[in-house]
Amino acid sequence: MSSIQLWTEGKRNKNRAILIDSYGRKIDYLRISITDHCNLKCVYCTPFCGRSRLRKSQILTYEELQQVVEAAVSVGISKIRITGGEPLIRNGVVDFCRMISSIQGIKSVALTTNGVRLEKLAQPLKSAGVKRVNVSLDTLEPGRFKQIIGHDMLPRVFAGIREAEAVGMSPIKINTVVMKGINDDEIAALAQLTLTKPYHVRFIELMPSEGWGQLDHRTHFLSAKKILDRIPEIRETRFGRGVDSFGPARLFSLPVAAGKIGVIAPVTRHFCSTCNRLRLTADGKLRSCLFAKQELDIKARLRQGASTEELADIFKLAVVQKPERHYLQESPAGNGPNRAMYAIGG
Repeated sequence: MSSIQLWTEGKRNKNRAILIDSYGRKIDYLRISITDHCNLKCVYCTPFCGRSRLRKSQILTYEELQQVVEAAVSVGISKIRITGGEPLIRNGVVDFCRMISSIQGIKSVALTTNGVRLEKLAQPLKSAGVKRVNVSLDTLEPGRFKQIIGHDMLPRVFAGIREAEAVGMSPIKINTVVMKGINDDEIAALAQLTLTKPYHVRFIELMPSEGWGQLDHRTHFLSAKKILDRIPEIRETRFGRGVDSFGPARLFSLPVAAGKIGVIAPVTRHFCSTCNRLRLTADGKLRSCLFAKQELDIKARLRQGASTEELADIFKLAVVQKPERHYLQESPAGNGPNRAMYAIGG
């Protein structure tokens, strides 16, 4: 069984609850999807038949999300990542980030975005307490960007990344989903962004998307090992030794590079043993694993007037239910997410 424990934090002598799951993992990170809407149509995310859209009444309000976060903090959550869909298209996102950043006990607020609206919002987000940002970037070529994403917006994404850097967000992480036969010929070029910029360029294995994406996973999947093989220097002494980061990426450094290269291998080299996260969907379902089949309906209890303590109990239950690992390697198609990625929050 998982447990709630108390610990004393330094000389301040403040007792803080922590969540420990059945496998000894400390759970302190909550990813919050604030919308299932997006302004792009990525081929590995958008279903052939189009996207399901939640009605406004189905999505948690910012005030409700604040209540949920306060409950989460009471049992040990201290790190928040805001996701979508695309979070920057929801009105009031900057004010919401400020609300969350001001909650006592929150140590970090980060955000994942496709970058299209980042140039305008980078400074307000930084002022609201968002110190770190992840930006999706699957190609450096405008024509290919439109092919993968559905829109010709690559210049806006570049401008957003530059502005995030200019206002002092750090580190800026660039997430690239590698798709064999589509963008795998750009791996080396994307890695070279780290030579002059302090970015973390992270290559992500394509996850199974049967039933909701537009790609055949078996055709377009490229393993982490083969991703690294596309950068010959990584296998030679010119590159630094790969080390495990505090997140899901295994990090590498180019010699004299300003940034880092990361590889995230959810299929071939899962990081479940160090997973510290829970996920909250835009419609108020709490998930203990990206690939979980179970969800806990926190919205229903919230709208029934649940107290902070009652909401906190739902977080405890989610941690009790957190599985030891996923089984993508054994059966990718049968063990993928039961929701589209835009509906889960990635």
